[in-house]
Amino acid sequence: MSEKPIEGNGKAFLVLLLPISFLIIFLVTTWRILLAVIVLVIGFKLWQEYQWQQWTVRVNPIFHQLVRENQGRLTPMDLAIKGNFPGTTAKRYLDGKASEFGASIVNSEDAGQSYYFITASILGNILDSSEPVKELPAQPVTKTARSLLAPPTPQEEEPETESLPQETHEEVKRSLEKQLVFGSLIQSELAKRLNVYSSTVYKRRNDPEFPEWSRSKDPDGIAWSYSEKTKEFFPVEEG
Repeated sequence: MSEKPIEGNGKAFLVLLLPISFLIIFLVTTWRILLAVIVLVIGFKLWQEYQWQQWTVRVNPIFHQLVRENQGRLTPMDLAIKGNFPGTTAKRYLDGKASEFGASIVNSEDAGQSYYFITASILGNILDSSEPVKELPAQPVTKTARSLLAPPTPQEEEPETESLPQETHEEVKRSLEKQLVFGSLIQSELAKRLNVYSSTVYKRRNDPEFPEWSRSKDPDGIAWSYSEKTKEFFPVEEG
C-alpha cells in the first residue's frame, strides 16, 4: 500500500528535474553569449544617458532665456519652437527640469500643459506688489455706462445716485488718464485699480476670460487685456 505514493512522488520529482537540468545545461553552454548581451544593453543605456546629458547642456541656455522672457511660464511647444526639436523631446526635458526645480505643472484645455518656474526675481516682483490693497471708495457710474453694464435701477434709487459726489468720479477719471499717458498700466497699477492683490492679476492675466473678469472689477466697467510682448495691460476697445 505504501509503495504507490512513493512511486508517484518519484515520478513528480523526475518531471521537475528534467526542465531544471535542461536549463542548467543551456546556461552553462551559453553564459558567455548572455553575459555579452547584458553588457551591450547596459553599455547602450549608459551611452544614451551620456548623449542626453550632453544635449541638455546645449539646451539649457535656451531654457534660461525663455524663463526670463515668459516670466517663468513655459510650454513644450515654446521650447520646441525655440530650439527646433520635437515636442516629445521638449516635454521630456521640461519634465526633468520640473522635477529638478520643483516647478508647478498646470493642465488647461486651451494652452495644454504649462510649466511654471519661479525664479528669485519673479518671486520678488510678486511679493513686492502683493501688499493688501485698501478698499477703494465706491464710484458712481453715469447713466450711459449704467445702461450698458447693469439692468435699469428703480426710479426711487435715482435721487440717491444723483446725490453722490461727482468729484470723486472725476478724480478717478483724471487718475486713469494720468496713468494711461503711455496707453497702458503695469501689473501693480491695474491691481490697485481693480482692488485685488497683484498676485491675483498675475495668475489670471493669461486666462481667456480675463477681460470680462477685469470688467467686473473695474470701477468704470473697463475691460483689460494683457500683452505678452510688452508685459503691460491695455484697455479693450469696444466696437
